[in-house]
Amino acid sequence: MERLNGVLVVGGTHGNERNAPWLLEHWRQEPARLRSAALHPVFVLGNPQAWASNQRYVERDLNRCFSEALLQHRGEQALEVRRARQLLEEHGPGGREPCAVAIDLHSTTSAMGSCLVLYGRRFTDLALAAGIQARLGLPVYLHEGDPAQTGFLVERWPCGVVIEVGPVPQGVVQARICRQTQLALEAALAVLSEARGGPPRLPAALVVHRHLRSLDLPRRPDGDPLACIHPRLQSRDWWPLPPGAPLFLDPDGRVIGFESSPDAEPQVAVFINEAAYGEKGIALSLTRREAWPVLPAWSAALQACAATLTTT
Repeated sequence: MERLNGVLVVGGTHGNERNAPWLLEHWRQEPARLRSAALHPVFVLGNPQAWASNQRYVERDLNRCFSEALLQHRGEQALEVRRARQLLEEHGPGGREPCAVAIDLHSTTSAMGSCLVLYGRRFTDLALAAGIQARLGLPVYLHEGDPAQTGFLVERWPCGVVIEVGPVPQGVVQARICRQTQLALEAALAVLSEARGGPPRLPAALVVHRHLRSLDLPRRPDGDPLACIHPRLQSRDWWPLPPGAPLFLDPDGRVIGFESSPDAEPQVAVFINEAAYGEKGIALSLTRREAWPVLPAWSAALQACAATLTTT
């Protein structure tokens, strides 16, 4: 592979997620405050215009603007699509300051704790997630098979993961969220550095929560919600949902339960009541917990990618 410069670390892909941009500026001023494992992180504010106005996006969700079809459609000139092209021109694998790895830092209003998000099953991504999971025990949400949600930033680099931390309100910086974000990023950089020098230490299995489907709130014909998340479900991300578990509650106290056959494999809810997902028709997503054997090919793929990284 062609030698590339570094690891792209993006914060503020969504402009009202304030913790990562705050950290990026801190690390720019005090580089020694981030244990970078001698790698060369390139810190980038994802959506400067949205960040300046403290809103998720201006015209389109930037983290849905990286599909090949959208990038190549020159008639599409939304601000975020132009920003996606610019990021690739500057820091994509063939860019002016190319990077081999992208780590996208996010926060959520859901009680997800610290976790990783993957899109698909690229060996490099799986290996990096496995290495981080071995160090910190973070759960992994594998978001795939959802044609309504595509075009994610990290998919455009040879290796990429999302670090997601919550809960935190939109527009708010919290010390706990910042600390958890930094620990996860430092673990990712440590795995990449190790892979650059030889086989990384990976566990025997990677535990993933594989996306099955998303559920919306019950709605009236005009689109207004008929019910809200049931209080017994709120903040229960990563917990299994038994058949009949309460999902929604209407203003009259009527409960809408989870429909699942008693003999079905347990399903686990994630991103429960994420504030930004209402416009996408998502009240929560359902996953299945699976343990995948870590294959030697994963390690080899990550080694080949990490070998292109320069050190400071």
